[in-house]
Amino acid sequence: MREKMREFQVMGSIIDEETRCKHYNSKVDIIAIKFHCCKMYFPCYSCHEESGCGTHKVWPKDQFNEKAVLCGICKHEMTIEEYKNSQYKCPSCHAEFNPGCGLHWELYFEK
Repeated sequence: MREKMREFQVMGSIIDEETRCKHYNSKVDIIAIKFHCCKMYFPCYSCHEESGCGTHKVWPKDQFNEKAVLCGICKHEMTIEEYKNSQYKCPSCHAEFNPGCGLHWELYFEK
């Protein structure tokens, strides 16, 4: 029997079911990040700025074991550490993530 996939609510200017948004919508823009400040998933920092909690806080290093990154393809929820070490591929379904997201690490996670 197939396990029922957990549903996640992703907020922001989403344009498809794979968590792409109006700001980032290439084939590999398929992750959502749970923001530390509000514990809600958004596809990107800009979406959080537009419709988030208004109190931006990054994840501290001592909480990198928290599940805070969502694959938009299979809905696998990863810890920050798992995402950091993923080589920009989902460890569950092997879908490719945008390597350019690494350029924005400090917007979501402590360096």
